[in-house]
Amino acid sequence: MVRTPLTPWERQRGERFGALLRRARGDRSMVEVAAAAGVSAETLRKIETGRAPTPAFFTVAALAAALDVSLDELAATCAPEADDADDGQALSA
Repeated sequence: MVRTPLTPWERQRGERFGALLRRARGDRSMVEVAAAAGVSAETLRKIETGRAPTPAFFTVAALAAALDVSLDELAATCAPEADDADDGQALSA
């Protein structure tokens, strides 16, 4: 299966998501948060650095629960800027 290349908008969304996770993680170690979410530390590292900008929904939900961040907050943070809102981009990949 060939994966469609990500658009610049999708890459930026992944970077915003990763930055939010890093802030929410605070002083907790990457290994601690990854274990609490049931994902590998490498998966969390890739998401936080933007190398995995489109993680699966259940990965996102598990990380949100482990970090005590609501899915609504994640969606709002990763949504397009107000001036980009009419470009037709959906939040999902």
